[in-house]
Amino acid sequence: MDRSLFVLGALFGLLGVAAGAFGAHGLKNRLDTEMMQVYETAVRYHLVHALAILISSLATIRYSQTPAYLAGALFTLGILIFSGSLYTLCLTGLRWLGAITPIGGLAFLIGWACLIWAAMSERA
Repeated sequence: MDRSLFVLGALFGLLGVAAGAFGAHGLKNRLDTEMMQVYETAVRYHLVHALAILISSLATIRYSQTPAYLAGALFTLGILIFSGSLYTLCLTGLRWLGAITPIGGLAFLIGWACLIWAAMSERA
């Protein structure tokens, strides 16, 4: 198992729960309904992909290590760009950040493809 990926996944899980709590308690009266939905989307993708990083870490044990590790790296990048841009958009109002959000979504998609690649190129 790749310990660094596992620790990173757990850290992102912790930060995702903290971001969700902050949104629910600290932002509910500060953001309008639309921005609150955007924030909740950021938290949801953040948490789902924190789990995906943990899965990638575990996949390095069973499957081809390179694509499994690459998947974890791409999920990390996706959280930073996708969720990070949405968090920043909600907290600052900088609308142009929405333009980079799809890059994070693409990182998520490629990460999932890398997990498929890892499983299809199983170690003997």
